[in-house]
Amino acid sequence: MLRRLLEENGSKMRVIRVGTRKSQLARIQTDTVVAMLKTWHPGMQFEIIAMSTTGDKILDTALSKIGEKSLFTKELEYALEKNEVDLVVHSLKDVPTILPPGFTIGAICKRENPCDAVVFHPKFIGKTLETLPEKSAVGTSSLRRVAQLQRKFPHLEFRSIRGNLNTRLRKLDEQQEFSAIILAVAGLQRMGWQNRVGQILHPEECMYAVGQGALAVEVRAKDQDILDLVSVLHDPETVLRCIAERAFLRHLEGGCSVPVAVHTVMSDGQLYLTGGVWSLDGSDGMQETMQATIQIPVQHEDGPEDDPQRVGITARNIPRGAQLAAENLGISLASLLLNKGAKNILDVARQLNDVH
Repeated sequence: MLRRLLEENGSKMRVIRVGTRKSQLARIQTDTVVAMLKTWHPGMQFEIIAMSTTGDKILDTALSKIGEKSLFTKELEYALEKNEVDLVVHSLKDVPTILPPGFTIGAICKRENPCDAVVFHPKFIGKTLETLPEKSAVGTSSLRRVAQLQRKFPHLEFRSIRGNLNTRLRKLDEQQEFSAIILAVAGLQRMGWQNRVGQILHPEECMYAVGQGALAVEVRAKDQDILDLVSVLHDPETVLRCIAERAFLRHLEGGCSVPVAVHTVMSDGQLYLTGGVWSLDGSDGMQETMQATIQIPVQHEDGPEDDPQRVGITARNIPRGAQLAAENLGISLASLLLNKGAKNILDVARQLNDVH
């Protein structure tokens, strides 16, 4: 238990090492998680260790073309494996649905707004995507966003833009290439840049990425002390929504190289999952909604402490029955779309993305 985190030579706490990416947003997110852990575990010492990932280093290529699923997680997992850090903080949307052996997501924090936002060039403040001039360039690195928005706003031209949030905003403001860029609402809020949000894209306009808006804490699957330490951060509703979303994506065999999007809602014991797949240009696509009954009792069922992972997530403090129902919901919705022809749409999208 947590008392084992005390050093053998006395009452001094062991220092918990926390891995993170170097970007300002990643540091803010990690500081937020560490602050929550300190609230739960007063007196515990934490050291933050920042490092660059493949995704941070390759800035001249669209994410969807790099062909590596763990772009923003691999180097952090390597440090975890080498015991150089005890836990790492990620944006959950960057974490593949299948983790390498020996790792698990030990906590998913309460989700912030998962939607996308439009940030406009200063000369277009007050506009919306609909009212931007013909052939205005809109920057985004996401195939998911382009596929959904190109169909709705055919007068716009969507172009790839890479770099961290600071870099993208600088490109928008200081260069004349883009009229607007699309970013996640949660990232802008965490950076304190809410005032730059010119338009929020609601799910009926643009569904979001799997796990978007939620922070994940990845740990070594067999490190019981650290699992105990971080599991207090689990937000049950967020966990169940994200299990359903990740199961949907995993069953589709999707990733950042194909346009897949979701929208989840928990209401009155029901979990509603909407999922969609599209061709790269958005001209072909399909989406469906399914629901499942998911009760979250105060006490969870007794049973063996075998920590079964659900799409890479270990959440012992959330009833296994509820987790299983959420996972099955994601699998069922993916199966429905696959039976309706989604595989062909995704295969073509993958092939076209590889060619261009």
